[in-house]
Amino acid sequence: MADGISANNLNREHSYLRAVFNELERLNLWKAENPLAKVRQIKISERELSFLNNEQIKALLNSLSGEALLIAKVCLATGARWSEAEGLRISQVRNGQLHFSGTKSGKNRSVPVDDALIASLDAYLEQRYGNNKALAERYFQYGYGVFRKAVEDADLILPKGQLTHVLRHTFASHFMMNGGNILTLQKILGHANLTMTMRYAHLAPEHLQEAKSLNPLSRLTVQKIRSHT
Repeated sequence: MADGISANNLNREHSYLRAVFNELERLNLWKAENPLAKVRQIKISERELSFLNNEQIKALLNSLSGEALLIAKVCLATGARWSEAEGLRISQVRNGQLHFSGTKSGKNRSVPVDDALIASLDAYLEQRYGNNKALAERYFQYGYGVFRKAVEDADLILPKGQLTHVLRHTFASHFMMNGGNILTLQKILGHANLTMTMRYAHLAPEHLQEAKSLNPLSRLTVQKIRSHT
């Protein structure tokens, strides 16, 4: 850590190396105890996940143009990572859905999108390739630099390390605030376990509302009322 390696990276390498020894033990190539079995990982405080409100989304989109605008729209409509949207292939768009494969989590995901976004992608393909669009393999080239400048032009202040990832957080946050299901969100984002997705659960309108009606005090009150009626 003194050399600038983050706690997250150290924990990740710890997990990889521990898994190596577990596999060696399974293959009967390591006889001793796993040397990392009792080594605890570094405790990391959960970072605040920044997301854009509606006005910030409008300001950002107004500052974008060309393929960077479309890439951002794909991220906002599907929760895709910037690299997934930027590398979107023609074959991944079909039947009103965007299909993501070879993702960071290794899970394939299919996310329905509205007709307007499909039409925008088709129009951009026509504009970029014209009569040669049948030979095209992917929609975009590179839009990261344009996006970075648009964030500055829109006066958005984002946490360190959350530049393009704020679009994924924004999708997930608005999905939950608009009444989305946490298990559906897990599938859309491709999280390997629900723990990661639960970071957004507190944004749901009904989150923890059962605490008002299912606590023992309120139940006693209900029983008392019923006994008098």
